[in-house]
Amino acid sequence: MDLRVNDPVRIGTEEFAGGRLLGWAEWGPQDGVPVLLSPGAATSRHLGFGDGVVDGFGVRLISFDRPGLGASSPLPGRTFGDFVEDIRAFSARRGLDRPLMVGNSQGAPFALACAAAGVVGALAVVSGADEVAEPRFSDALPDDLRGLVDLAVSDPAAAEKVFAGFTAQAMWDMVMSHSPACDLAVYQRPDFASAYRRALDEAFAQGAAAGYARDTALAMGRWDIALSDIAVPVDLWYGEKDTSHSPDLGAGLTARIPGAVRHLVPDAGGSVLWTHADQVLRTLLEHAPSRA
Repeated sequence: MDLRVNDPVRIGTEEFAGGRLLGWAEWGPQDGVPVLLSPGAATSRHLGFGDGVVDGFGVRLISFDRPGLGASSPLPGRTFGDFVEDIRAFSARRGLDRPLMVGNSQGAPFALACAAAGVVGALAVVSGADEVAEPRFSDALPDDLRGLVDLAVSDPAAAEKVFAGFTAQAMWDMVMSHSPACDLAVYQRPDFASAYRRALDEAFAQGAAAGYARDTALAMGRWDIALSDIAVPVDLWYGEKDTSHSPDLGAGLTARIPGAVRHLVPDAGGSVLWTHADQVLRTLLEHAPSRA
């Protein structure tokens, strides 16, 4: 298990119509198999994964700042579909065809939207945030979370105003106070903690209202994602001790996606993306098209 978290080897922005910028960062060989990363809640493009394995696997890992986070321009009122179009445009400009993708934590529904639209060739959902607004979870959520979910469904604008009060420190404190010991052993390692806190600070640099608040209102509300239409391979990865991403560890989410495969990792929590990067990438690469 290699938990090194190093800076990207390439970094930049892509400019879209009207001057809107999309921030990106890359690790691995520039001619490698492209694997896009939709990062977790309130983290910037700088927090990658698999630093010890992407080169060995020949992976070109490309992470993005969603609109309003890090170096990416805000896009008020954006939808999952807007993220899909950003990825479609970026992939076309870079000649990536239909790249592979990883969606981590709150980045999962954005990645699932890309899979449903067919703009990626295969997807790994790792510790993915579930659609907690689904009625089947109504009795499974803590009261405080249930209240936020209900607000995100009934009044998304009001929910955004609540989430706009978050800060990088508040996010750090929430993650540290709700994570099991196996995750804290990762998150509190000095090198990882430094990289994580930098990613949080960058993500909140434009204020929570510009990015995090919209992300969270979308993720906690009802998803307008046609999961049943997904026609690309999807693997879902959850640690058996994950206490925060899905009340049923992705069982119901897996069942909603045709042909999806769920992997439960023993003695692991929500940090699977970093503790099991080799397994996640190896499995994802099995779905990569031949490059002969």
